[in-house]
Amino acid sequence: MAEHVPTPELIGVAVLAAASVTWAVVLWRLLRRPGPRATGRRPAEPLPALPRQRQAGPALESVELTPAEQDAFAGLMRQLADS
Repeated sequence: MAEHVPTPELIGVAVLAAASVTWAVVLWRLLRRPGPRATGRRPAEPLPALPRQRQAGPALESVELTPAEQDAFAGLMRQLADS
C-alpha cells in the first residue's frame, strides 16, 4: 500500500507525527512542572505618588420626596406593573 503514496506525502506524515510527539512531550513536561516558586520579593508597599484609598465605600445618601413626587413615583410604578 505504501508503494502508491508519493514520497512528499510520506515525508509530510512523518514530520507531522514528529511534531505531534514533540508537542505532547513538551506539554507533559510543562504540566508536571511545580508551581511558581516563592521569590525573595518584599511585600507590596503603596506608591508614594498615589493617594491613599479608602477602606470603606462612600456613605449611603437618601433624599426625602415631596408628596407630589411620591404620587408621581407611585403612578410610574403602576404603569410599569400594568405593562
